[in-house]
Amino acid sequence: MAMWNPWRGCHKYSEGCRFCYIHKGDARRDVDTNVVTKADNFCAPIERYKRGEKKGEYKIKSSETVYLCFSSDFLLPDADEWRVECWRMMRDRSDLRFLFLTKRIERFMDCIPPDWGDGYENVTVGCTVENQAEAYRRLPFFDTLPIVYKNIILQPMLEKMNIERHLGDVELVVVGGESDRNARPLDYAWVLDVREQCLRQGVKFEFRQCGSNFVKDGKLYQLPVHQLMSQARKANINT
Repeated sequence: MAMWNPWRGCHKYSEGCRFCYIHKGDARRDVDTNVVTKADNFCAPIERYKRGEKKGEYKIKSSETVYLCFSSDFLLPDADEWRVECWRMMRDRSDLRFLFLTKRIERFMDCIPPDWGDGYENVTVGCTVENQAEAYRRLPFFDTLPIVYKNIILQPMLEKMNIERHLGDVELVVVGGESDRNARPLDYAWVLDVREQCLRQGVKFEFRQCGSNFVKDGKLYQLPVHQLMSQARKANINT
């Protein structure tokens, strides 16, 4: 696993962004998240060792999964001038698997390279959806897009959601709660309901993390951040 953040900075876009951990962290350091800047490691996928036994080898090893722009949004308008070069690096490193998530899926066709065709075989695109209103807005469009590997990310999941009609060509659905002391609750019943939708459609399901405010069987549990993922794993409901 490797992380690649070719730029830093983002803008809150919808309800799922309210307690964004990037904005919170930047605020503590007195950094303006709304200022989007090109990162020093912009060329990370094609960087090679310059000395030693590994001289000339790529720093990111072949067959790695590269998590792209997980501290921003790959389809952010501010980054339009830099994205062309990112696509080129992704194409050149066809031995890597790139994954990016976006809340701005409506920009997708305006952002892809001329040779995209039916999609790059080494790129997975995750459409992030936090509530039913955004599901109605984003997923019908996501259905139509030429993408080889599609994921739907319900994180933070803010209410019960029905996405079953949009699972036809989806590889994976991820569900997770919100992380913040003021987080909106995640009800375990909503998680199980989405899992059943995935089972009926033969789509992989992953419960990524509980919410800081987590409801199970009508009881509210307040969980520390360091337990959110481990408690989700203990549920043992991934398929």
